[in-house]
Amino acid sequence: MRRQRSLAQPWAAGALAAATLVLPLTLPTTPAAATTSANAAATGTTATVFYYTKTKNWTDHYLHYAPDGGSWTTVPGTRMQAACTDWVKLTVDLGSAAGLQATFNNGKGVWDNNGGRNYALGTGDITVKDGVVAHSDPCAGSGGTGTGAGNQATVYYSTETLGWTTANLHYAPAGGAWTTVPGVGMEAACAGWWKKTVDLGTATSLKAAFNNGNGVWDNNNSADYALGTGTSTVKNTTVTANAKDPCAAAGPDTRAPSVPANVRASATNTSVVVSWDAATDDTGVTKYQVTRTGGTRGTSVVDAGSTVWSDTGLEEDTTYAYTVKAVDAAGNTSAASATVTATTGKKPATPAAGSPLGTDPRKDTIYFVLTARFYDGDSTNNRGGSQHAKSGNAANNDPMFRGDFKGLVERLDYIKALGFSAVWITPVVLNRSDYDYHGYHGYDFYKVDPRLESTGASYQDLINAAHAKGMKIYQDVVYNHSSRWGAKGLFTPTVYGVRDSQWSWYYDEKNEGFEYDGLTVEPKSGKAYYNGDFWSTAEPSGNTCLNWGKPTGGRSAEGYTLYNCQWPSPTSGMFPKAYYHQCWIGNWEGEDSRSCWLHEDLADFNTENMQVQNYLIGAYDKYIDMGVDGFRVDTAVHIPRVTWNRRFLPAVQERVTQRFGAEAAKNFFVFGEVAAFVNDKWNRGSVNHSAQFYTWKERKEYSADDTAAALEQYTYENDLGTANQPTSTNAFLEGNAYHTPDHSRFSGMNIIDMRMHMNFGDAHNAFSNGKDSDDSVNDATYNVVYVDSHDYGPNKSSTRYAGGTDAWAENMSLMWTFRGIPTLYYGSEIEFQKGKQIDCGPTCPLATTGRAYYGDHLAGTVTASDFGTVASASGEVATTLAQPLVKHLQRLNQIRRAVPALQAGQYSTEGISGGMAYKRRYTSGSTDSFALVTVTDAAAYSGIPNGTYRDAVTGDVKTVTNGSLSVAAPGKGNLRVYVLNGPGKIGADGPYLK
Repeated sequence: MRRQRSLAQPWAAGALAAATLVLPLTLPTTPAAATTSANAAATGTTATVFYYTKTKNWTDHYLHYAPDGGSWTTVPGTRMQAACTDWVKLTVDLGSAAGLQATFNNGKGVWDNNGGRNYALGTGDITVKDGVVAHSDPCAGSGGTGTGAGNQATVYYSTETLGWTTANLHYAPAGGAWTTVPGVGMEAACAGWWKKTVDLGTATSLKAAFNNGNGVWDNNNSADYALGTGTSTVKNTTVTANAKDPCAAAGPDTRAPSVPANVRASATNTSVVVSWDAATDDTGVTKYQVTRTGGTRGTSVVDAGSTVWSDTGLEEDTTYAYTVKAVDAAGNTSAASATVTATTGKKPATPAAGSPLGTDPRKDTIYFVLTARFYDGDSTNNRGGSQHAKSGNAANNDPMFRGDFKGLVERLDYIKALGFSAVWITPVVLNRSDYDYHGYHGYDFYKVDPRLESTGASYQDLINAAHAKGMKIYQDVVYNHSSRWGAKGLFTPTVYGVRDSQWSWYYDEKNEGFEYDGLTVEPKSGKAYYNGDFWSTAEPSGNTCLNWGKPTGGRSAEGYTLYNCQWPSPTSGMFPKAYYHQCWIGNWEGEDSRSCWLHEDLADFNTENMQVQNYLIGAYDKYIDMGVDGFRVDTAVHIPRVTWNRRFLPAVQERVTQRFGAEAAKNFFVFGEVAAFVNDKWNRGSVNHSAQFYTWKERKEYSADDTAAALEQYTYENDLGTANQPTSTNAFLEGNAYHTPDHSRFSGMNIIDMRMHMNFGDAHNAFSNGKDSDDSVNDATYNVVYVDSHDYGPNKSSTRYAGGTDAWAENMSLMWTFRGIPTLYYGSEIEFQKGKQIDCGPTCPLATTGRAYYGDHLAGTVTASDFGTVASASGEVATTLAQPLVKHLQRLNQIRRAVPALQAGQYSTEGISGGMAYKRRYTSGSTDSFALVTVTDAAAYSGIPNGTYRDAVTGDVKTVTNGSLSVAAPGKGNLRVYVLNGPGKIGADGPYLK
C-alpha cells in the first residue's frame, strides 16, 4: 500500500478524545510560576538533553546536534551518559543560542531523526521520549525518597487517560515558595502512574499542580491540589489521602469486571445489532457473554470478542431480549447488564446475507481490481473530490470515484471469461480523504462507501452475484490505520486548524447538523467532500492542541500561512494515546514501524488497546456475516505479530466458525501485505519485518498486557535471529510423495509473496528467489503471487510492468504452474498502462497512471460459458478478449483448473535439470495428481514414477519405464505439463501455449 500526500502540509497537534479528562491549558495561578518560567527562558545557555532508551533498546546512544545558527557535531555526535533507569543524558553548551537541532543514534548507523525532521530543542532540562519532546528532569530524586529530616509527601499521579509521556510535579509546601516551572520530574512507577517523594520541612501539607512539560497542565481547574503528608494519589482530579501504593504487587485476581453499561439493541428486518460500552476491570476484560431469550429456539448464549454483536437469521415479528456480561482473564464474570429488547420485522427485501463458497483457496486464481477505476455501471454515484480540478481529472471527465459495484457485477462474466474464480477488491468502507478512491483512508468502518453502491447493486448484491457464478470475493481490509479524520464511532478529532481567508477555498464553512457520507452534497459549499466539521475561524471549546492558531513560520505549496494544528500529528495530543499511537516511524526496520504513524493521512491505530480491537473486530464481523470469502490485509507488518495472533486472527476464525462452520473457517482466506522490498530471505536481517514471520504462531507466552507483549515479542524474536526461526516442509514433496502438511503452528495469516514479486523483472530470478524462502513459510502453497500491483512493479519500481509481451507470458506460465495462488492486477491481460507511473496522487490525471479507468476496454457485452471460455462477446470487450495475453491466460486457467497438482500440490526440484523445472504432486482421497513442469527451457527428470505421461499443452504422450523423462525447450513463455495418467491436451493452441 502506497499513499500520496495530497497537499503540502505541516506537522501539527490536536485534541484528546471526548471521553478523556479534558484539562485546562493555563498555568497554575501563582505569581511564582509565571515569574520563574520567564526568568528561566531568559537566562538559559545550556541544555541538558535526556533521551529515553527503553523503546529503542540500543546498547549505546549519541547526540548529534547543532546550536541554532551553529554547526553540527561530527557524526555520530557525542556519546550520552547513563542518567537513571531507562534514560541517558548529555548537557551541551549553546553559547548565545536559544536552542538546538538534534538527532540521536546508536553509533552503528541506526538513527532517530524525528521521521526526517530532526528535533527542535530549547534550553534547560529537555526529555525526548518516543518522539515526544517535553521539559523535565526524569531522574530528579530517582529512588523515590526525600533527603531531609522533616515531613515528607509521596505523590502518585495517574496519566492513564491523558497519554502524557512525562510528568512534572509543581508544588509549594504550606507557607513556602513554589518550585520553578515546570516543577520537578516525577519518575515512572508502574503502568499509568508517576511518583515523587518531596521534603516539606515543618509543613504538613502542600499545594500541587501537574504538567507534561509541554504546557499542558492539570491544576485542578485552576484551584490547584491540596495534598497532605504520607502517600496521596491523584487520578482524574480525584485525590485520595493516606492511599495504598497503586503500584504494589497484586494478589490473585478475584475482582469481577464492571457490568456492561448502555446496552443497546436495534432491529433491521430479521437481524438485531447489540452494542454496549466497554466494561472496565483491574486486569482487563477478555470477552463478553451475550444472552438472548425470545422466539421459539430457546435461550442462546454466545461469546463476543468485541462490544458489538450481530444476531442474524432471527424469526419475523418477534421480540428478543438481551443481556451482556463481561469476563476477565481469570474467569471472573460480571453481573448481567440491564435487559434490552428489540422486535424484528419481516425478512429483508434487500439481498439476504450470503455464505462463503468455502472451498480450498488454492483452487482459485485471483483478479485484483480497484473498484472505483474498473467499470462504471452507475454514473450517478461518481464523485471527483476536492482535487478533481487540480489533479487534471476534471479536464478528462474522469472522476476518481468512477467504477462501482454495479459495474463490477456487470463485468463478472469478463473476469470469469479470463478464467479467474476469485476477485480481490479494494476496501469497501466509507473513506474520507482528499483522494480516497483507492479505499485505504477508512473513516466509518461500519458503513459501505455509498460512492460504490447503487440501487440493486449493493455490496451484498455483488457478493451474491459473484457466488452465483462460482466466484469468490476477497475484501481488502485495513486494521493498521484510519484516515486523518479519525474513525467514526471510535474517535474523531475536534479540530485541526485555522480556517482564514487564505484557506477558505479548501476548508469548508461549518454546517451544523450536516454529516459527511461521501455522496451527499453539502448545501453551503455545494460539495460532497465537505470538511467544515474539522476547521473553524475560532478556537473550539476544549481544544488541547498546543499553540492552536499560531503561525508555524512555514508556508504551504500555494504560499499560504501555515498554522499550528493545521494538520494531524501523532505527537501533540490531537489523537488520544488510548486509541492512536503517538510517534512517527523513524526506522522502517525498527520496532517503531509497528507502533508509529506511516504518514499524516494515515492515523495509526493503537491496536494494542481493547477498545480499538473491539471497534475493528466488530466492523469486520459485519462483512464476514455478508459472506465474503476472505480478507487481504493491508499493512500487516505495521501491527505486531502477537497482536494478530492474540486478537484479530482468532476473532476472524471465531466469527466464521460461528456463522458458517469449521470447514468454512478453515478455507476463509486471509493473506497479508508484509512489504519487504529487498532480495533477502529475511528482510534486512529483521525477522519481525519479514513476510514469512507472520505465518507462524507465537512460541512463548508474553505479558497479558498487549502493549508490553508486543515489545517482549519483538525483542525475543529479534534476539533469536534468523537462524532460530521455525522451518516447514509443507510445500515440499518427500521424494515423489505428497505428505499431509502440518498446520498446527499456522497463525491463520498467509502472505503475498513479496520476494517473488520484487524479482519478476526476470522469471528465472523470481523462481530461484521464491524457492529460497519456502522453508521458512508455514505453507508456501498458499502464497499469493503477482508481478505488479496498485503499489509497485518488480524491483520496487513505481511503474506498471513493461517487460514486454513475451516476458509477461513467461511470468504467467511460471505463476500458473508453480506453487502459490496466481494473481493478476486489472488490465495486465492487455498490458494496460505498461510503463506508466502507478500513482502520483493529485499531481497528475489518473488517466495517465497505472490506476487509469479500465471501463473503455470493457464496453459492449460478454457472457462466459465457463472459466476461461467466452460464450459470446461484442463491442470493445470482444477486442479486449482477442488479445494474445488474454488467450494465453485463458488456457493457463483451463489447464490449472484441470490438474489438481498445479493447484495445491507440493513440489520438488530433486533429480531435475532445467532453468524453471519442477515436479508437483497432490494426494487426497481418490485424487492423486502428479505433474512434471518446465517453463521456457529444456528439462530432464530422473527418479520419477514409471507410467504414462501426457502433456496438457500439446497432448504428447511419453511412457516412462526407467524413471527418466526428457523434454525439449518449448520456447519463451511456453511450457510443458506432463501429467502421470493425465487427460492429455487441454484447450486450444494459442500464441504461446502450443
